[in-house]
Amino acid sequence: MIRDRVPAWAGRNYLLLTAAAIVTNLGTHGALIAAAFAVIQSGGDGGDVGLVAMARTLPLVLFLLVGGAVADRVPRHRVMVAANALNCLSQAVFAVLVLTGEARLWHMMLLTALCGTGQAFFNPAAEGMLMSSVDGEQVSRAFALFRMAMNGAGIGGAALGGALIAAFGPGWVLAIDAAAFAVAGALRAFLDVRHVPERAAGGGLLADLREGWDEFAGRPWLWSIVAQFAVVVALVGAAESVYGPLVARDELGGARPWGLALAAFGVGTLGGAILMARWKPRRMLLVGTLGVFPIALPSAALAVPLDVVGLSVAMFVSGVAIEVFGVCWMTTLHQEIPEEKLSRVSAYDWFGSTAMLPLSTALAGPAETAFGRSEALWGSATLIVLVTALVLLVPDVRNLTRRTKQVRGSEGGGAAAPQGVDPGADGVGSADAEGAVRGCG
Repeated sequence: MIRDRVPAWAGRNYLLLTAAAIVTNLGTHGALIAAAFAVIQSGGDGGDVGLVAMARTLPLVLFLLVGGAVADRVPRHRVMVAANALNCLSQAVFAVLVLTGEARLWHMMLLTALCGTGQAFFNPAAEGMLMSSVDGEQVSRAFALFRMAMNGAGIGGAALGGALIAAFGPGWVLAIDAAAFAVAGALRAFLDVRHVPERAAGGGLLADLREGWDEFAGRPWLWSIVAQFAVVVALVGAAESVYGPLVARDELGGARPWGLALAAFGVGTLGGAILMARWKPRRMLLVGTLGVFPIALPSAALAVPLDVVGLSVAMFVSGVAIEVFGVCWMTTLHQEIPEEKLSRVSAYDWFGSTAMLPLSTALAGPAETAFGRSEALWGSATLIVLVTALVLLVPDVRNLTRRTKQVRGSEGGGAAAPQGVDPGADGVGSADAEGAVRGCG
C-alpha cells in the first residue's frame, strides 16, 4: 500500500538513505549546540569553543581524501555503517562525561576529533551512494526531496536540542545523538550495492587519488566553486560554531533562542527544497552561485546583533538560498561526473570546502580578542560576498547548462562544453560542507 504511493524513481536505497538522514539530522542539529554549551558549562570561553570545533574539523580535512578513495573501492554502505558506529561510540562517551560532570577540554577535543574522523569517511561514501541511487529526468526532484526530508528533521532537531539543553543540560542531547547514529547505521546496513560495478584492480590508493584529482582539476567550474566554499565554509563555521553561541549567551538569553535561530535556518532549507522540487533552472551553476550571496546575512545579523526575530529571519533566508545552491550543485555533479569516480570527486569537493575550517574555528577566539566580535563578523559577511562575486567571472559557472543525460565517460578530463538543453528545464554537495559545521554527518 505504501509502495504504491512512492514515486517509481524512489527505490530501496533512496528510501533507506532518506530515512537514515532524517534520524541522524534529528540528533546532530541539537548535538552541535550541545557541544558548544558543554564547553561553556564547564567554564570554557570562546577560545575553548573554537578549539573543540577545530578538533572536529581537523581530522575531517586530514582523512577526507583517503575516505573518498576507500569509498570507491569498498562497498559504500560498509564505510557508512562503520563511520556511524564510530560516531555513536564517541557521542555516547561524550554524553556520559558531560552527564557525570567529568568532561574536560581535552576529553571534548578528543571525542569530537573521533566524530570528525567518522565524518571524513562517511561523507564521500554517502554522497556517492545517494547519487547512484537515482537516475533519469527526476534527479533534481529526488535530490530536492531528499534534502527536504533531511532539513525538515533538522528543524525539529535544532529546536528540540535548544529546548532540551535549557531544560536538562547538554549531556542528554549528546546521548540522543549517539542513539540516532545507532539507528541510522542499522538502516544503512540494508543498502544494496549490487548495482555498482566492481572496480577493476588498479594501482593502489595513490593512483586512485591521482585519478580523482585529474577529474577534479580538469573542470574549472568544479575547482573554482570548491575554492569559493573553502572561504565560505570557514567563515560560516566560525560564525555559527563559535560566535553564534556566544552572542546567544551574551545578548539573546542562552541556548533556546540560538536553537530557534538554527531551526529557522532549517525551515528555510525546507522551503528551498520545496522550491527546487518544482524548479529546474537551465543554468544550474549560475542560479546556484547567486544563491550563495544571502549566506552572508546571518554573520551580519550576529554582528549588529539583531534580536532573535531578526536573526531568525536572516537564518531563514540563508537556508532558502543554500538549498537552491545545494540542489543545483548535486544535480550538476550527477550530470557531469562518472559514477565510478563520484566518491573521489566528492572527497576533493569536501576536502577543499572544509580545508580552512579548522584554522578559522581555532582563530575565531583570538580574532574576537584582536578586532572585536562585531568587527570579525562584519568581515566574514563581506568576504562571503566578495568570493562569491569572483566565482561569477568563471565562464563555465555562468554557461554550464542542464542536459538530458549525465556524462558517463571522462575522456580528456575536462568539463564538456554546454550542449543540448532539456526542453523542460525551465520549469518552476560544497552545500553539505557548509552544513557539516552543524554536526557529525
